Amino acid sequence: MNLPKTDLDSPWKDVLRAYFPQAMQFFFPNTAALIDWQRPYEFLDKEFQTISRDAEVGRRYADQLVKVWLKEGKQHWLLLHVEVQSQSEAEFAERMFTYSIRIFDQFRQVPISLAILCDESLSWRPSGYAADYADTSLNFRFGMVKLLDWRD
Repeated sequence: MNLPKTDLDSPWKDVLRAYFPQAMQFFFPNTAALIDWQRPYEFLDKEFQTISRDAEVGRRYADQLVKVWLKEGKQHWLLLHVEVQSQSEAEFAERMFTYSIRIFDQFRQVPISLAILCDESLSWRPSGYAADYADTSLNFRFGMVKLLDWRD
């Protein structure tokens, strides 16, 4: 059953906002360990809208761009992407790369890019985007967890 976008992504956005530290510690403990949780974090809604305004309408994902402080004392941006659809998507890794490069292009920030996948496929586990042409090579990797991994 295909539900309207707002039926699926809004609860995820609400949960990520309300429980951001806990979600990070549960899904991405290695990244969470780098964050100074004693300092405030900030959701960058307006900034994210500028990079995603031409994204395809009707897709089911909840994205959060969050400014955090790392324990080393530096501010850093974190792109947390929740894919809330029931099937795999061939362009997913490319979209993660596109968001990352748009953030860098507009704000000169290289975000920590993370994805939570909610689909039903055991085998679909994108974690990077690569391109290789003659003298040019690109290898973009992002953190990924799959909700199916917590299924009994």
